Amino acid sequence: MLAYLIRRLFAAAVMLVVIILVVFSIFFLVPKWAGVDVATSFLGKQADPAAVEAVRQKLKLGDPVFLQVWEFFKGIFVGRTYAGGGDVTHCAAPCFGYSFRSEQAVWPVLTDRFPVTLGLALGAAVLWLLFGVAAGVLSALKRGSLWDRGAMLIALGGVSLPIYFTGMLSLAIFAFGLNWIDGEFVPLGHSFTGWLGGMILPWITLAFLYAAMYARITRATMLEILGEDYIRTARAKGMREKTVIGKHAMRSTMTPILTMLGMDLGALIGGAILTETTFSLPGLGQAVLNAIKTQDLPIILGVVLITSLAVLIANLVVDVLYAVIDPRVRLA
Repeated sequence: MLAYLIRRLFAAAVMLVVIILVVFSIFFLVPKWAGVDVATSFLGKQADPAAVEAVRQKLKLGDPVFLQVWEFFKGIFVGRTYAGGGDVTHCAAPCFGYSFRSEQAVWPVLTDRFPVTLGLALGAAVLWLLFGVAAGVLSALKRGSLWDRGAMLIALGGVSLPIYFTGMLSLAIFAFGLNWIDGEFVPLGHSFTGWLGGMILPWITLAFLYAAMYARITRATMLEILGEDYIRTARAKGMREKTVIGKHAMRSTMTPILTMLGMDLGALIGGAILTETTFSLPGLGQAVLNAIKTQDLPIILGVVLITSLAVLIANLVVDVLYAVIDPRVRLA
């Protein structure tokens, strides 16, 4: 297991380096090759040429490509010093640069917003796992029943309805109509009950979409597993149905569920733009949306790198959990 973990960590580190190189090329080298001046994007098209040249020197945009890449890598791990235009600025590690619009360091901006997105993703994941997997298992065990048909009909609706529609509908019913929930975001450090009240509708909205998909996948996988020889053998040996389902069938069913969870949770941390916009949550989704509108490249780059790291970590955790959930999986 230790050797496997070391190999997976090494592979994840290599993949992260590749991602950094690709992202740096997209945001800094491709615009240069396309004739777009990053320094002009920093100051705006109406900026004074002397100010543009000062920014170009400060960001070292005239250096060779390998030096620019080295400075970027060094900034992430040990910090970076910007000198030019008569001033010297030190950006502590991990340094993703400074916002083109607010001129604030990117890392503190992202760390302020990341807990909101992480809380949204984890809370929704708990809900969609509980309800989605439970609905799928019950539908498989009661195949063809009224419950099965009703659950799959609701699941079809959950997959078909877009997030912004279900989000606005839940706000209209529970926040504005019934006044059961305030619906306004409150930071966790200010009030736990206020934070919970502001997050419950986003959780439900996001979980409804994913729970529907997980219910359908769980049902199909469970039906396939219930027809396997080892399940029939376990029943023929006189095992209780609860043991057959809970100990044998569920372990095999959870393997594809874990695979989906690793991909969905990692992608969700970077793709919660619609949910955060609908409920006005100050997370990474809102940050990257505003950065795209204002062409704030360092913010976009920082969000891409953080979400890429989240996907790598999520998949690493899932790979380790395979051996815990399914004993047939051996990590050599």
